[in-house]
Amino acid sequence: MNSAISKINYQLIVYRGKSRILVQFAHNTAWNQRIKQVADARWSSSLKGWHLPDNEENRKKCGIEPATALSIQQQKVQTSSIRLSANNKEQLLLYLEQLALKKYSKSTLQTYRNEFMQLLQLLKDLHVQDLTPEHLKRYMLYCVVKLKLSENTLHSRLNALKFYYEQVLKKEKFFWEIPRPKKPMQLPKLLNETEITKLFNALSNKKHKAMLFTAYSAGLRVSEVVNLKIADIDSERMQIFIERAKGKKDRYVNLSPVLLDILRSYIRNYKPKPRVYLFESEQTETAYPPRTVQQIFTNAKLKAGIRKDVGIHSLRHSFATHLLEKGTDIRYIKEILGHFNIKTTERYLHVTRKKLVNIVSPFDDLWHKDGINW
Repeated sequence: MNSAISKINYQLIVYRGKSRILVQFAHNTAWNQRIKQVADARWSSSLKGWHLPDNEENRKKCGIEPATALSIQQQKVQTSSIRLSANNKEQLLLYLEQLALKKYSKSTLQTYRNEFMQLLQLLKDLHVQDLTPEHLKRYMLYCVVKLKLSENTLHSRLNALKFYYEQVLKKEKFFWEIPRPKKPMQLPKLLNETEITKLFNALSNKKHKAMLFTAYSAGLRVSEVVNLKIADIDSERMQIFIERAKGKKDRYVNLSPVLLDILRSYIRNYKPKPRVYLFESEQTETAYPPRTVQQIFTNAKLKAGIRKDVGIHSLRHSFATHLLEKGTDIRYIKEILGHFNIKTTERYLHVTRKKLVNIVSPFDDLWHKDGINW
């Protein structure tokens, strides 16, 4: 469907339970006549475009690759048990399709879906596409005052709604007048070296020990630990390859010689031996679920008598902070952790003891001058 029209948008949608191809373009009489010739082509005022049957011939004309197609049946199953109006259920399917076509991560898909659902369920028979910025401003006020949502949750909800109105409905700057709540500055929670030693010693299972050793030794996220493959351990270059981590970003991290010896011992002696993933589930022979590793950490923490309110991510925080205290340049730590922005890494400057221990309180100076009575 090539044309002289400057901009044509194509996207897969679900219309009345059927997969369709939405075609949107600026008004053009010749093209309107041409598209009317396509079998079962229909105009939609609400979508502001034509939609065509989703078939191989129309996909080729519109340049939609088969690999980008979404399983409409799968989306129907996901939304079939949800109590929504027919219109809003259809909008939810459009929303899920657009998220999938954008290739967002599984966790982002889940978060956006859940946050968008909160609004849809509240609307009942009202059409979500008819809401104005003023409606959404009042809704966000309701989330703040009535629901008392945290700053992080409010940001997630606003992002989810922004995606629908700007990416699905193509309404630019729809949220221009809605202020974002200021996020609190939260410092990373970490364990000191004594606590980490106690934590590791509380474990008896060699595989579980190796998992937590790896997380701390290389400063990895739990998702990165469970997705490590045996082939990612490069003993010649003494590196670990982290594939498609947060933000779909690949990176290399240093492989500790001590950790290498531990992993070799684990692979050599553990039964059954891992085949693909470094840490495989014995039941499924696939990667460990992140929640299982989180529970391993929690159990070890309780057994070690550590009362701090921390999770497995504290091993990554501890790794970064301990590196800073040992004099490692913060720019290298940024690359090891895979941060996009140095400001994210700079949070660890606020918790390191290296410079704090050299600062003398003015109270101490006064005390040593013998001018204060006790």
